[in-house]
Amino acid sequence: MIISILNCDIKYGIGKRNGLLFSLPLDMKFFRETTKGHVVCMGENTLLSFPGSKPLKNRTNIVLSQDETHNYDGVVNVHSFEEFLKTISEYSKNEDVYIIGGASIYRQTLPYVDKVLLTKVNADGGAEVYFPNLDENPDFECVDEGEPIMDGDIEIRFTTYRNKNKKSI
Repeated sequence: MIISILNCDIKYGIGKRNGLLFSLPLDMKFFRETTKGHVVCMGENTLLSFPGSKPLKNRTNIVLSQDETHNYDGVVNVHSFEEFLKTISEYSKNEDVYIIGGASIYRQTLPYVDKVLLTKVNADGGAEVYFPNLDENPDFECVDEGEPIMDGDIEIRFTTYRNKNKKSI
């Protein structure tokens, strides 16, 4: 399966200044536990936003950089969106593959994902980049919506959306 995993604010905002909108320990734990041991796919800026610009541990990291001179240690480097999709497709034959950002990668891969694990944050994070509103997208349906829970002092809700019209890679 190919799965996007992320959180968004009440306006479907997902980031600002190449960083997260909120510090959400429960959501971060969910992300870690869900993706550990699997493949994570991201754009170059997402990799660079990690501590020390190092790949996530205990995962295969696939990184798309449009600049062919940018190759990072400890990751599978790809340099075109077509190569990115092909690599994702190969890995997804044997295991779950998670799309983890940034905004452009989420947008471009959305037609190809099986589902989206979306943590909805009941707050406005003042975002600069946004995720498509899946509640208004006829290709997606919410198949699971957890109860609201408090993550620190912010209310969140874990949801799962299924792609009803997944495109083949």
